Amino acid sequence: MMMVPAARVHTWSAIAAIVFASVVGDVLLSRAMKQVGDFHELWERHGLGTIVRRVFGNPNFALGVLAMALAFFSLLFALSWGDVSLVAPAAASLTFIGNAFAAKIFLHEEVDHRRWMAAILVAGGVALLAG
Repeated sequence: MMMVPAARVHTWSAIAAIVFASVVGDVLLSRAMKQVGDFHELWERHGLGTIVRRVFGNPNFALGVLAMALAFFSLLFALSWGDVSLVAPAAASLTFIGNAFAAKIFLHEEVDHRRWMAAILVAGGVALLAG
């Protein structure tokens, strides 16, 4: 049985944490901004104070920022264990794939065939990076 170096396991675990936290953060922030509403319209009708109160008073915003902070610290761990030439593209591309699935499932967005094809091609690129 072939042993996998601990640094490689740590790197891919951190990449998985980056992807998970980034996708969760993106979904929560998107949901929060949709709940807040159109900034331009709010600005004209109620002013900046209303926008600030709505954004910072939205629990999805706070949780989304927390998830994005977790993704950032996971990135720091991943970069301490692995090469940036692996970590950055793998995390970014897997986040792209995760966002497509999460947008479809949790935000009920229409994800067209071109985006699914792009996700498949990106997954192929990640497989090349991993090998």
